Amino acid sequence: MRFLLIHGGFHGAWCWRDVIPQIERLGHEAVAIDLPGHGKRREQRSMLADRRDAIVSAMQPGDVLVGHSGGGFDITLAADAAPEKVGHLVYLAAGVPIEGRPLVEATGGAKGGNGDVNGEIDRLNRSIPSSALRPTPQGRLEWVDKDLARQIFYHDCDEQLVDWAFAQFSPAPPEILVEPVTIPRFWAAALPRSYIICLQDRALSYAESVAFAGRLGVIPLFIEGSHSPFLSRPAELAALLLKATATQPVAALQSF
Repeated sequence: MRFLLIHGGFHGAWCWRDVIPQIERLGHEAVAIDLPGHGKRREQRSMLADRRDAIVSAMQPGDVLVGHSGGGFDITLAADAAPEKVGHLVYLAAGVPIEGRPLVEATGGAKGGNGDVNGEIDRLNRSIPSSALRPTPQGRLEWVDKDLARQIFYHDCDEQLVDWAFAQFSPAPPEILVEPVTIPRFWAAALPRSYIICLQDRALSYAESVAFAGRLGVIPLFIEGSHSPFLSRPAELAALLLKATATQPVAALQSF
């Protein structure tokens, strides 16, 4: 079995460093990629179509797509584009799009200006205060507060690990949050899927996580720890990802 690992906002393929060898120890293959605008591709354009296409181009038939946090939106778009390649979808503390609506509505963020979806983003989601971010000359949002990053993402990681992770943050492309999303093939395909809730998550509330799992029609799996179990609990996460692929939905998808 091959796992294709997709990071969330501000992160990159680097965040899966400790999970990949754990998956390999269990006898399976794991590949992590940088989405455009992140990691080694941080200078690239990063619209939703660019991110979707990056995943689809890396996919092989039967892949297990794992999307962490905002990566849940990205694996959903990829699954809509190439449902025939998907073996299973695993949403790890991740978001699920709302049909026909911009992603900011699914993140609990806030649009600026007069509320038009083409306006600026005032807040990426409920857990990230605007004080943590500053705009770059390229119009992206750079995370500038390491202590807040530790509190929200890494409170169960040691200081050295937090320093390593924060040094690799990429500025977020907020424009992806205002693009309306239409994914009819995803809803129709009803692909195998799972949801993992992080029980100490400070970036995504328990209630929001349960709601996302409910929209996917699955009984969630659970892991102790922060929003970033790929760093704090890599062996446990690898085992849980494998377990997730054996689960089945119990209800239909809900597009809104």
